[in-house]
Amino acid sequence: MNIGNLIKISLRALSNNKLRAFLTMLGIIIGVASVITMLAIGQGSKESIRSQISEMGSNMIMIQPGADMKGGVRQSSDNMQTLKLKDFNDICSNTTYISKCSPSVASSGQFIFGANNYPSSISGVNADYMDIRKLTIEDGTIFNEQQIASAAKVCIVGKTVIKNLFPNGEEPIGKVIRFNKIPFTIIGTLKAKGYNSMGMDQDDIVLAPYTTVQKRVLAITYIQGIFASAISEDATTNATTEIKALLRSNHKLKDTADDDFNVRSQQELSTMLTSTTDMMTILLACIAGISLLVGGIGIMNIMYVSVKERTREIGLRMSIGAKGRDILSQFLIEAVLISFTGGIIGVILGIVSSFMVKLLFSWPISIQTYSVFLSFLVCTITGVFFGWYPAKNASELDPIEALRYE
Repeated sequence: MNIGNLIKISLRALSNNKLRAFLTMLGIIIGVASVITMLAIGQGSKESIRSQISEMGSNMIMIQPGADMKGGVRQSSDNMQTLKLKDFNDICSNTTYISKCSPSVASSGQFIFGANNYPSSISGVNADYMDIRKLTIEDGTIFNEQQIASAAKVCIVGKTVIKNLFPNGEEPIGKVIRFNKIPFTIIGTLKAKGYNSMGMDQDDIVLAPYTTVQKRVLAITYIQGIFASAISEDATTNATTEIKALLRSNHKLKDTADDDFNVRSQQELSTMLTSTTDMMTILLACIAGISLLVGGIGIMNIMYVSVKERTREIGLRMSIGAKGRDILSQFLIEAVLISFTGGIIGVILGIVSSFMVKLLFSWPISIQTYSVFLSFLVCTITGVFFGWYPAKNASELDPIEALRYE
């Protein structure tokens, strides 16, 4: 019997039990839709994290003093004095893989303008910090080298600080705000960046010359950290190695001594977060894949029922010349048609539900072509795998016993 006739017979058998066929497909439909949606959410989250890290500076390197132990208590790295301006100057001038470099000092406190106040922190940096952190001036200007050298009391502010200190929409440029009783003149404002992937408000920021924060706010001579930018993302590892070697030499550390500083890169953060999202994506896909397994078991169950119901039909067809392979092919085609049709509906539902998730919950999604083909392939294999055994049993029925079956 040719394949065309077998398909027609299979379609006729399924059309005679439309509701049962649809309910059998339901497990496959839900499984395929779940896999596509879960993978879209996982991949979307990964791409969103990479994008946000790139906006923060994908080749950024952060150097901080190493924390110390005193009396069994670990001290804050902010209080350590292992990083000096000489370290910053040497990194800027004596390294090959660094393009930008900025010292960093910071202090928390209360900003006040008129009757308005807002708790935040002020960061002391130089002009290179803007390029390192991918920050952009919206109005005004960044402080220049002369203002850094003279420890001028000037600053640039982010949108969150402006919103809280100037709620009535006043122009902040030229206004004097106080930070712990120290007056700062606003000379620039930053473009909004929003929240990053870790939920931190990137607009809650005030930048001032590092010399100003050092001398006038903190009264210290050391620096609390260094921000640097590698010449490219691929050069980050070489730049990190180069910085470590330079600082160990500057700090005269023996070969057996531990580093008295920490060097971290955005590349490490990106790798860690990507690894986490990959694990979550795999977990979500596995959970969704259980639906496919349940759908496959449903196909096997229904095919067993179908074989039992049509035992006399099988006996009749075999008695007039149908071979075992024809019976096997017929029931196998029925199973594949159920899973194939369910797969098509599941793909459509998965794509629609992915966009619904984006629309309703504003979650980032990214539908991958491979997830659609993989889900479709798996559901087809599921139909063949779970439909083969009942079909084989049907093909091995004895024609005489089948005709006697009540």
